[in-house]
Amino acid sequence: MEGCGDFVQCLLPDMSIKILSCLDDPADLIRVSAVSSSWRQFVIGNDLCKHLCLKRFPEISSVGNMIEVENTVVPVVSQPEKSTEWLCLERNHRVYAFLSRGLSNCITEDCLIDAIHASSTDNYPEESILNTLKPGDRVERRASYWSSGGQSDPTVPETLTYKLISKLCLISEIHVQPFQAYFQFGFPIYSATAVRFRVGHPNVKIDVESDNGLESVAAQARSFCDKIVWTYTSPEFPLVQENILQKFKLPEPVLCIGGILQVELLGRVQKQQLDGLYYICVSHVQVVGRPLLSAFDVEILDESGKCSLKYCPKERLLCESSNKSTEGESSSPPRFHRFRASLRGWEQMILSTLLGAGAGVGDDD
Repeated sequence: MEGCGDFVQCLLPDMSIKILSCLDDPADLIRVSAVSSSWRQFVIGNDLCKHLCLKRFPEISSVGNMIEVENTVVPVVSQPEKSTEWLCLERNHRVYAFLSRGLSNCITEDCLIDAIHASSTDNYPEESILNTLKPGDRVERRASYWSSGGQSDPTVPETLTYKLISKLCLISEIHVQPFQAYFQFGFPIYSATAVRFRVGHPNVKIDVESDNGLESVAAQARSFCDKIVWTYTSPEFPLVQENILQKFKLPEPVLCIGGILQVELLGRVQKQQLDGLYYICVSHVQVVGRPLLSAFDVEILDESGKCSLKYCPKERLLCESSNKSTEGESSSPPRFHRFRASLRGWEQMILSTLLGAGAGVGDDD
C-alpha cells in the first residue's frame, strides 16, 4: 500500500524500542517478529521478550542463568552464518517468550504439595505440620492441626515451611486458618497476631523426596533457614482470632523461583489454661497461584546459591519419546512434523514462527 512506511526503519532505534515496549502481551511481540526479517532481527537483537518478561515478573532477575536443556552440557557453538552472541539472543527470545506467556495463562490452583518443617511442634506426630495440608480442622472425627511449642513470651514467632507443587509458581493469595481447640474449656482459638510470607529457593541441594526426607529435614530445622535464599518477603497481615480460613492477597502476584514458601506467624494471643504458656495452632494453609509445570525446572548451580532455569517444553519431550518408540517405521512422519503437530495455541505460534525463520530448536531432522 502506498503511503505506508516501516517505522522500525524510519525512526531511531530508541523510539522504535519505546513503541514496541508498549506491548504487554508476549504473543504480540512474537507476531511483531513474524512481520519481516528486519523486524525479527530488531525484536531479538534488542531482547524485547526478555525486557517484557522482567517488567511483568521482576523476580525472574534473581535467576543466575537462563539456559535451554540442550546447552547445559554443550555450550552454544557458532554456526557459519550466525555468531554465538546471536544464537544466545535467539535462545533468550524463545525462552522468555515461553516463560512470560506460560505464567500468564496457567490455571489458578492450590500450589502446596508437601510440608517441609515447622520451627517447633508440641506433640509430634499428632500435631504435625502435615495436618495443615488437609482442609478443615477435623479428619475422621479427629482434630487435625499443627501446634507450636509453648512459650512464656508472647512475642516469640513461629515458622511453617512448605514445598510448592512446582519450582516455578506465580503466587497471588495465601490462606491461613487458626485452630480452635473445641476439646478445651472455653473453646480457645490459638491464633497468631499477624502473618508474613516468604518465598525462595535452597542455596544447597536439599533432598525432601527421599524415603526419610521429612525426618532428615526435621533434623536440620534449626539451620534450615540458613539454607534458603529468600527472594521475596511480603508485608505483615493482621490475623483475626477466628476459626475461619482467612485470605491474604499479596500486593502483586509474586513469582516463586525454587518452590519454597514459608509462613511466619508473628505474636501469640492465647494462653493454655493447663500450663499458662502461649501457643499458636493452625489447622490449614493454602497457597493460590499458577504453577508452570511442563516447561521449566530450577536447579542449584553452586554453593553460592545461584540457580539455573532450564527450559524444555513438555510437548517436545513427548515428541522425542514418541520418535524413539516408532523409530524404524517407514510410514512414520519426520520428527520435525510430529513436533509441530503436537503443539497447540500460542506454543505453536511461537515455535512455528522461530522454526520458519530458521531458528532451530535442536538437532531435529
